[in-house]
Amino acid sequence: MDDYVKKFLVEIVQIARGIDAAGVEQMLDCLVSIRERAGRLFFLGVGGGAGNASHAVNDFRKIAGIESYAPTDNVSELTARANDAGWNSIFADWLRVSRLSANDGVFIFSVGGGSKEKNISVNLVEALEYASEVGATILGVVGRDGGFTAKVADACVIVPTVSQDTITAHTESFQAVVWHLIVSNPRIKVAQMKWESVR
Repeated sequence: MDDYVKKFLVEIVQIARGIDAAGVEQMLDCLVSIRERAGRLFFLGVGGGAGNASHAVNDFRKIAGIESYAPTDNVSELTARANDAGWNSIFADWLRVSRLSANDGVFIFSVGGGSKEKNISVNLVEALEYASEVGATILGVVGRDGGFTAKVADACVIVPTVSQDTITAHTESFQAVVWHLIVSNPRIKVAQMKWESVR
């Protein structure tokens, strides 16, 4: 096994040990509340975060029984909005049309959490600003220092940085670890997963 493979696997163990369990519990509290008030959950991400958002929608709908959506699943609408009004407003405008309310939640998957100052993932920042305006619950699994997401979130898990060379790979991987931890938790799971039911 080469040194990079060993190092990468060791980093995974370090990150797993560093995940804030209390932050995950806080996220569970928020999600249980959203479901109890019949709120919806909107998953936002770009790049790998968009792929994770699509997968998470499936799991939260099917396993946790929470009505969930990812704007990035509708390529036609997003590209039309980007073409007509610009990239930065695509998520905020999508949430407006969806009539985002205080009953709902916005769940961010992002490596940096968004920053207007650095002009990175401004579309996430504008969506979060709108979510804050309407009083929606804000959740996130992000890397680095958490960016704008961590500043405004009701519950946020920051994936620890153990190496500058693998921030993106580990953050996007642990987004999946955290949401699978959540949907498999007895506090929120309402449907059995297929392979757990096969004996």
